[in-house]
Amino acid sequence: MGIFDYVSDLYEALTIREAEAEEPQKDEGGDEGSDEGEEKEEKSDDGDAEGESEGGDDDAGDDEEEEEEEEEEEDEPEDIKPKLEEECLQSKQCAPLKHHYDECAERVKHQEETHGKAEEDCVEEFFHMMHCATQCAAPKLFRQLK
Repeated sequence: MGIFDYVSDLYEALTIREAEAEEPQKDEGGDEGSDEGEEKEEKSDDGDAEGESEGGDDDAGDDEEEEEEEEEEEDEPEDIKPKLEEECLQSKQCAPLKHHYDECAERVKHQEETHGKAEEDCVEEFFHMMHCATQCAAPKLFRQLK
C-alpha cells in the first residue's frame, strides 16, 4: 500500500478544502480581567442588536478602565540608565572610544556619499563604546536603586 498512501497524500495536498474555524475556547480558571473584558464586549454587541437601549452603562465602565490604566502608567519610575550612560560617554574614561566611534561614523558617511557604498561599518567601535558606558554606569545605577 505504499503507492496508495503516496497518491492519497498527494491528493490531499493538492485539493482545496473548505476552511472551518473552531469555536474559541473559554478560560474558566485563567485571568479574570480578560473574562470581564470579553463579557463587556458581548454586552456591547447585544446592545447594538437591541437598539442600544443600555448604551450609557457600557461607556461608564470603559472610562473607569482608562483611568486605571493611566494611573498604572503614572506609577512607573523614570529609567535613569540612558542618562547615566550618556554621562559616562562624556567622562574621560569613555571619551576616547566615543571619539573613535564618531570618526568611524564620519568615514562611513563620507564613503557612502562618494561611492554610494561603505567599505566598513562601525559595529565594533559601537560595541566597545557602549560596553565602556555600561561598565561605567552600572555601579552608579545600582547605588541609586538601593
